[in-house]
Formats: sequence, structure tokens, C-alpha cells
Amino acid sequence: MRIPTDGKTLLRGSLIVLSALFATTALTLPARPAFALSELKKEEVEVPQKPAEGEKAAPVEEEQENATPVELPQPDPLIRKRDSVTEPADEPAVTDDKPAEEEPQAPVEVLYDIEKAPEPVRRMRQLIVEAAASGDIERLRPLLGKGVTETQVSMVESQEGPVETLKGQSGDSDGIEVLAILLDVLATGYVHVGQGTPDEMYVWPYFTAKPLAGLTPPEKVELLRIVTAGDFADMQEFGSYNFYRVGIAPDGQWKFFVTGD
Repeated sequence: MRIPTDGKTLLRGSLIVLSALFATTALTLPARPAFALSELKKEEVEVPQKPAEGEKAAPVEEEQENATPVELPQPDPLIRKRDSVTEPADEPAVTDDKPAEEEPQAPVEVLYDIEKAPEPVRRMRQLIVEAAASGDIERLRPLLGKGVTETQVSMVESQEGPVETLKGQSGDSDGIEVLAILLDVLATGYVHVGQGTPDEMYVWPYFTAKPLAGLTPPEKVELLRIVTAGDFADMQEFGSYNFYRVGIAPDGQWKFFVTGD
């Protein structure tokens, strides 16, 4: 089939126009870079969703700045102030606890019957009474012992012998006053202390083991035969008897004849 010359010319013109149109369109479209498959997936994840119609999306950074941080509630303090407690306070538990009180002191057994003391104690006491009643203080020397068995006659150590020490304590140079005190002390009641221990002893007067505040009127009279009223007042302030006392061990050893506490 033959195409007329005019037809060929028209076909060529149409092809030329279409070619020029395609070329123009390709030049005007922006070039889009090619992406790898991993970048396309990342880009799809990071694309934010579009807000609904009629709503304005707020910038992400502004929302993060204005967002209130989440805070955990703080625990209550271990010790609450009374003013901050609104609920009624628990009533204290009722207990049977009572303030600690000093245990009452056991009553002191005062002995007057010398026969209740062991025979060695009775014998030594009798020898001391006889020596003191003689008015000669030297008669006490053999009874006061020597070395480890020497009778203690002072609260402080001394280089003097026991007889010389007692003379120094007396208001006279012969020691007569001390002998008189020794007789008065041994004439009172006595107490048995330290039973079953190495310190077991028979002690005169019994005031050494009995509180002065608990003395009966007859006992106060007995005490004032040994000391003056002024001495008694000083003892009450001190809290105990602190005048001369005599101690004899169960085996008859004369342990002490001292004053003070």
C-alpha cells in the first residue's frame, strides 16, 4: 500500500512534535535520587502520621519541652510531725512495766548474845576487853599480831607499829581515849557478815551494816554512847556509820580496829 507524499509529511511532523513535548516534560520535572531498599524502609518508619483534619500538629521539640516530667510519689517520712498527722493517734499499749525501784535491803540481824559467836571469836573479844579495861595499851600488843596477821588499825599505810598508831589517834599521849572507845564499841550489838566467803567476820558495832535512817530511838541512844550528836549529824549527811569498828574472823584473828569508811 502506498502512502501519498502529503501523508508522509504529516506523519513525520507529528513524531517531531511528540518528541519535543517529551523532552520538555523531562527537563521540567525535578530529579529524584535513587534510594537503597534499607533507606526506603527507614524513611517509611520515620515519616510522622498526618494529623486529623481540623487539628494543627504541634512541633515535636516544643511538645518535649512543655511536657511535664513524670515524678514518682515520695515515701512518707519515718518520723511524722504531730501537726501533719490527721488520723487519730494510736493509744499507747498498756503494760505492766513500772519504774525500776531499788530493791529493799534485807533486814540486818543484830546479835547481842556473844554465845552465838564461835568460841575463837568469843575468846578474842574477851581478851581485848580485859586489855582495854586495864588502861594499859601495851596489853593490846600481843593481840594485834605481826606480819601478815597484824591487825589493821589505820586506813592508810604507816611505818609505825599498831600500838604506836593507836596512841597517835588518841586525844591523850597514853592512848586511854582509844581504849575507852574500844570498850564502848565492843559493848554494843554485833553482826555476822560475809557468811561462806573469805571475808566472813563478826563486826562491832552493828551500825556498820544498818542504815542510820532506820534506827529506832533505843538504837540512837546506843549510838550516842559512842559518838556525839554532832558526829551523828555528820554521819547522816555522809550516809553511813564511819566511826571506829572492830572485826574478828571466825578463827579468832583480830582483823581490824579502824575508823573512817
